[in-house]
Formats: sequence, C-alpha cells, structure tokens
Amino acid sequence: MAVNSPNSPRQKMINLMYLVFIAMLALNVSAEVLDGFELMEDSLANSSDISLQRNLLIMHELASYNEQNPEKAGSWYRKSLEVHQMSDSLFRYIETLKLKMVRRADGNKADLGHIRHKDDLNAASEVMLSPVSGEGKRLRSAVDSFRHTLSQLVTDENRKKIINSGLSTQPSSARGKQYRNWEQSLFEQMPVAAAVSLLTKLQSDVRSAEGETLAHLLNSVDVSDFRVNQINAYVIPESNIVIQGGTYKARIVLSAEDSTRHPNIFVNGNVLDPESNGIFSAVAGSIGSHSIQGYVELPRADGSVLRRDFSNSYTVIEPTATVAPTLMNVLYAGIDNEISISVPGVAPQDIGAAMTNGSLVRKGNMWSAKPSGVGQNAVISITARIGDQVRQLAKKEFRVRALPDPTPYIEYTDANGNPAMFKGGAIAKGVLMNADGIRAAIDDGILNIPFRVLSFRTVFFDAMGNAIPEVSNGNRFSDRQKEQFRRLSRGKYFYISGVRAVGPDGIEREISVIEVRVN
Repeated sequence: MAVNSPNSPRQKMINLMYLVFIAMLALNVSAEVLDGFELMEDSLANSSDISLQRNLLIMHELASYNEQNPEKAGSWYRKSLEVHQMSDSLFRYIETLKLKMVRRADGNKADLGHIRHKDDLNAASEVMLSPVSGEGKRLRSAVDSFRHTLSQLVTDENRKKIINSGLSTQPSSARGKQYRNWEQSLFEQMPVAAAVSLLTKLQSDVRSAEGETLAHLLNSVDVSDFRVNQINAYVIPESNIVIQGGTYKARIVLSAEDSTRHPNIFVNGNVLDPESNGIFSAVAGSIGSHSIQGYVELPRADGSVLRRDFSNSYTVIEPTATVAPTLMNVLYAGIDNEISISVPGVAPQDIGAAMTNGSLVRKGNMWSAKPSGVGQNAVISITARIGDQVRQLAKKEFRVRALPDPTPYIEYTDANGNPAMFKGGAIAKGVLMNADGIRAAIDDGILNIPFRVLSFRTVFFDAMGNAIPEVSNGNRFSDRQKEQFRRLSRGKYFYISGVRAVGPDGIEREISVIEVRVN
C-alpha cells in the first residue's frame, strides 16, 4: 500500500477538505439555539408592545392638556405628534426588512411568525449588505436621523444619553472581529432567525427612545416647575362672618400645590407653623372688621424664591338668629307649619330649636312647628353649637290661631283639559251634569289645605216657589240631585248649603253656601 507524502497533491487535497468540513461544523448552529432566538423574538416583541401602550398613555395626557390649555401645551403636543409619527414610520420600515429576510430564506409564501430555514446564513447579508440593493446603509441613515431629531428635542442630559446609547450605530466587535460599519457588524453571516431578533430589538429601542422623548415633552408643559401658567396666593376662609366668641379659620395656599414641598407662610408679621398645613386661625374677639395680610415663599428648583403677597378680611358680629314662618307671621293650631331657622356663620346641622305649646321637628334644612292649642302663644328658642359650646341665641314668639273655614267648590275640567274650581255663579249645564260632587279647601294664595266634605244638601225651587231640599251623605251628588240637575232650564238656580267638612286639625265645621245658576 502506498503511503501519502505530507506534501503530495493528494494529501494536500485531503487536508483542504478537512478544513472545509471543520468550518462547516463551526457554522452549523444547533436547532436549540435557533429556537432560542424565536423565544427572544417573542419577548422583544412583547416589550415593544408594552412600550407602545405606555407611549400612547403619555400622548393621551398631552392631548388632554392641549384641550384644557392649548396656548400653554399646544407646541409640546404638536412635537409629540411629530415624534410618534417618526417612530411609527421607522418601526414599519424595520418590519418590512424582517419580512424581506424571511422571504429570501423561505420564499414568497414565508411566514414571519414561523421561519422554516432559521439557519440560513445568506438571507440577512443579501438583504442588508448587497452592494447594489442592500438596505443596511439606508437603515443606519434612518436610525441616525431619528436619533438626531430626538436629541434636539430633549434637553435633559440623562434622557439624551439613554436615547443616544439605545440608538447607537457604531460598529460592534462583539463577535471578535472588527467591522467597517454598523450594518456589517449586525448582519454579516448572521442566521436569519438571529437577524430578525436583532431587528425586533431595534424596534423595541425605537419605542423606548420615543417614550423617553414623550416623557420629557410632558414634563416640559410645566412652567418653572409648576404645572400652571399663573401662580397666585389665596386666603380661603371657612366663613367671612364669625360670631363673637367663635374662631375665624382660613386656609392660605398657592393656586398650585406640591404635596412634597411646603411653602413658608407669614401672616401679620408672624411665620405660620408648618404643622398647621396652611390653616390660619384667630380668636374672634371684638366686634367689627379685621384684616389679615402677609406673603407666601416657595423655593424654586434653580435656587430662586417665588413670593406671592395676600390680604383678606373677616367680620365679627354679635350672636343673632332669624326665625321666619314660610306662610305668615302666625302659626295654625293642629297642622304642620313650615319654619325656616338659620344662624349666620353656623352650619344648619349645628342649630337646635325647641317650642312651647306644641312640637317642633327638623325636616331636612327646614322645621315643622305644630301648635297644640289656640289661645296661647308659642315660643321658639334657638341654640347653636359654636366651637365646643352650645349657646342660647334667640327666642321668637308666635300667635296661634285656628284654621280659617275652607271654601266649598265644584271641581270640573275646563275647555283646555285643565282642572278648575267653580265657587259660585253661572255654570254650563253640561259641566254640572259631568261633575261628581263638591270639595272644600283653604286656597287663598297663602294657605293650600284640603278638607274632607262629610255631607251637604242642595235646595231647588218648584214652579210655585217651594223649596225642595235633597241631602247627600258624603261629598258626591246623589241620584236624586242629578235628576234635579237634568230638570233645570237656562236661568234657573239652586243652592248648595249645609256643607259640613273636617280639616287636618280634626275640627268639624259648617261652611259657606254656594249659589249655582244654570247658564
């Protein structure tokens, strides 16, 4: 058997084939590694979606500020729209590059979500690094332009560093080689699965840089670290009128508050205790007008101090109370009379009242007074809780009267379909025939109190002038009375008398007569 010489052509050919075989083994990426790129792709895509949702929330907040105050927030909102549009455009362009790579590896029917030839080493290089149609240089230019625009909009150096680092297009030497440019370092001899993952990471970096820029634009809406365009100091008193012996309280604030920083407040030459949370209080001593004045100081972030002056006044009055019936200056026995009771400077729930010759009950912000008997006046006494004390403020005496007699009437419906009352005089026969009976009520524009009719009688006259009475036990016309109505001719008249009625006071009484003439 012949032995090959180390330098023979045959041995050289064997050595060369061995080197090629070793190189092929080195380039043969395992299936597990390629599947790992697919998992990484899904994770990066999810991260990009989360960044997009966060960015849209910031855009929504900027849009709200723009609606509320377009003069203040309009320019920042327009810049945010520009940033979002640029980000979307670059994101979509990168998505088309991913699809081109997968189609180059799997054909025109390729599915970006299910790459068949994940280990293809030529697709990424052909799409991105081809001397004639390679997209790498164009992508690098688009990323550089996007990064430069964002850097011009962001003045915060920390945010600017994050943006420049995330969108850097400097060549990488991570694979132990020195490359001429950024696109070559990413896509030269790169399996298509890894190249797609790198582009997805770039999309995530684009969304992240967009978010940093939008957050900076949102913060820029503020003026001098305050999210308002005017800063003023105000005194907000609980009441400008204080009862003698009570306490005047007021809250002194800036029109824009920052819960993390507390201003220095000076009132009438004295500094307000920081523990008071801006609440100033003073004992109301002498009666009359009293003024408070001072200023508020708040340090700015740049070391300067914002100062705003304020002034206000309050009035101290003697304890007073007002008691007024809603109907008239009397109370009617046996019924609920609405009463309004108020004390200036005192909340309704801190007011108390009591009554002689009857009962007094609170009903919401009103009171209901019910005298028990006629002939004795009723006295209403008013108290109020002022601070920790209950003070007697005033007394009011009322005359107590019985309810006046009600007026009887026939209820009917007019030509417009509205209810009407006939209290005497001429009435159409058709209206009379359709009426059910009579009612009674006090309805004089002040009182409006219904009574219950117990009985009444009608008195008709025959041709000889003889009276023909007909009695009804209740408030409805009897059949005999209805028959008498049918016999009445035009111009005839009759009387409704002996009307007995009882009101809400429980007193039964006989009330006035109604004269009825058929029209």
